[in-house]
Amino acid sequence: MTEQSSPSAADGVSAADPRRVVIFDTTLRDGEQSPGASMNLDEKLRIALALEELGVDVIEAGFPIASIGDFESVHEIAKVVKNSTVCGLARAAKGDIERCAEALAPTARKRIHTFISTSPLHMKYKLQMAPERVLEKVVESVSQARNLCDDVEWSAEDGSRTEHDFLCRCVEAAIRAGAGTVNIPDTVGYAMPDEFAALIAMLINRVPNIDKAIISVHCHNDLGVAVANSLAAVNAGARQVECTINGLGERAGNAALEETVMALKTRHDRLPFTTEIKTEQITKVSRLVSAVTGFVVQPNKAIVGANAFAHESGIHQDGMLKHAGTYEIMSPESVGLNQSKLVLGKHSGRHAFKEKLKDLGYEFGDNAVEDAFRRFKDLADKKKDVFDDDIVALVDDEVMRANDYLKLVSLEILCGTKHNPPEATLELSIDEVKKSHTATGDGPVDAAFNAVKALFPHRARLQLYQVHAVTQGTDAQAEVTVRLEEDGRTVIGQAADTDTMVSSVKAYINALNKLLVKREKTAPSALSA
Repeated sequence: MTEQSSPSAADGVSAADPRRVVIFDTTLRDGEQSPGASMNLDEKLRIALALEELGVDVIEAGFPIASIGDFESVHEIAKVVKNSTVCGLARAAKGDIERCAEALAPTARKRIHTFISTSPLHMKYKLQMAPERVLEKVVESVSQARNLCDDVEWSAEDGSRTEHDFLCRCVEAAIRAGAGTVNIPDTVGYAMPDEFAALIAMLINRVPNIDKAIISVHCHNDLGVAVANSLAAVNAGARQVECTINGLGERAGNAALEETVMALKTRHDRLPFTTEIKTEQITKVSRLVSAVTGFVVQPNKAIVGANAFAHESGIHQDGMLKHAGTYEIMSPESVGLNQSKLVLGKHSGRHAFKEKLKDLGYEFGDNAVEDAFRRFKDLADKKKDVFDDDIVALVDDEVMRANDYLKLVSLEILCGTKHNPPEATLELSIDEVKKSHTATGDGPVDAAFNAVKALFPHRARLQLYQVHAVTQGTDAQAEVTVRLEEDGRTVIGQAADTDTMVSSVKAYINALNKLLVKREKTAPSALSA
């Protein structure tokens, strides 16, 4: 067959700027496959626009064949994102690829990402295909995608466990068929940095037309080395890294975008590469993704964790006071972390509050600002000191619930030594219709949750109930996390309020709203990369 030219979103990067690394974000696709992470259309649009503002080159918006909801998400993102390439995932199947092209139709900057397994284990047990048939499917799928879209990426699923000779044949065939990017995933997080770098170097040395495509890597974190593998691959010649915000993804997650990018920026002496990421936006996007998914970022998480720039040791504090470089290899400001802790109080005005929202990375219209300011004033009346984290929790709590099917209207709890069993009187708005019920339980939380079940019957089982204080003090907002499971689907709900019981019910309702979204998703088999 005749070899097709293979333009890509980063067309010309290797020739014009051999040190440029393309950042491919898959938070909206692979990240959403995390158990419990489910996003509705509005949430996906907010994240997509935030990723565009961050400077992400390619946004993998979803898997259009998976469900009507996934198709609509990719289609709507393709309408609003202008500066980043919008990508959709497709298996090596005609229907998948056609559906993907249809979803991406509104944008001029589009990419079809098609994949098939290439390792002996996957071909034998998952695909039940002979290697030669897999090779034929590579050519067929890439050729079809290339006829529908100028920018095509092909992935060798389980590439790190694929026999080298066969991987070389598949990569060469994919490029010849029109793939401008070839992706080598460490699908199960099995590789070590030195062997993964050697794998990339092997492809560069052995595949004759490798110079006509960009090599990409997609590393999972099962052994905790996803970022290390990605960086090793870049050093070996890869020029696209597939990653997610906060390292979200299946099982142990993917390479974290923030860690990958800041390693390239901070250790430019060892990693002399560049990206287009505006690193000052990192903390803002991290908080957004955490709020939308309900996945709390662990305090000691690199770059975006609450303790990433905190110093408690006396020796460290002494060094910091003398020179920040003694214990900080990057500045908090370089990732968009505001140094201010104590910010506003009940006497603060709208203008100061609006400026603080901008500092924290939020851009709202006048009506939304007014609603947030009203809630801030209510919070300031309850708390002596209002911190940045309080405002973040307050705003995220409001934004996440703007279009919920279930909403809390009122809650009254009777408990203590004189009220046994505890009693909860709850009023909910269910699809804009208000309903109320009174229930009892083993404790106040159990009573409140029983009231929710009576008003909105469901089969979901409570797997986790967790409370932690957003800030210090007895007047701190309580942030509650709830995990529910129904028919193998897992969702996580979060909420914050100075009243722990109110926060608990809001978190439970948030999880149920996410479950309603997840019920609509019926992912096809063999979804991975």
